[in-house]
Amino acid sequence: MDISSLRQEYTLKNLRKQDLKNSPLQQFDIWFQEAKMAQVLEPNAMALATTDEQGQPSNRMVLLKGYGDEGFKFFTHLTSTKGLQLIQKPYASALFWWKELERQVRIDGAVTQINNREAEQYFRTRPRLSQIAAWASRQDDPLASRQDLEDAFDHYELLFKDTEIPMPTWWGGFSISPIKVEFWQGRRGRLHDRFVYSLCESGWKIERLSP
Repeated sequence: MDISSLRQEYTLKNLRKQDLKNSPLQQFDIWFQEAKMAQVLEPNAMALATTDEQGQPSNRMVLLKGYGDEGFKFFTHLTSTKGLQLIQKPYASALFWWKELERQVRIDGAVTQINNREAEQYFRTRPRLSQIAAWASRQDDPLASRQDLEDAFDHYELLFKDTEIPMPTWWGGFSISPIKVEFWQGRRGRLHDRFVYSLCESGWKIERLSP
């Protein structure tokens, strides 16, 4: 199938250096709030890239659940592929794509595991069905059938009936401490506006990149 003619012109906005905040976290907050106002579908959805011990990359979508001076936070099964890779090689790259605003944000940085107390605090805020699902699913393990998964869910739903659901020991969170953050604004003719914040001894250095 020939898809070489598929393309989209980006004409909504531009991005100038003088419009950027000194901190990438401040700039991210502005863009994130604008993404929410634009009713982007799941504006906190991000592609998370990790690597295994051989350097083989792996990518998947996860949901950002907090950001600030402590980094960009998300939660997952610690024994999943991404969980194990992040523990073994604690670096990651995250990418947000907000098509309604013709924008991307890319975050590269070191990863630390969130402490159990904070993970439990977040776990308590999850819908009850999501809490049960965390027990029923051993993420990335092979399943013989869909029925096996549903049976496991039914088992834990009955086990925790009328009780508070504890956080599984294999569940937790991670935080990405940014080293580089790139803001990308689509422009006409593929002459996109790209600015990257790079962490250095004196703070954040901002540079325009060629598209």
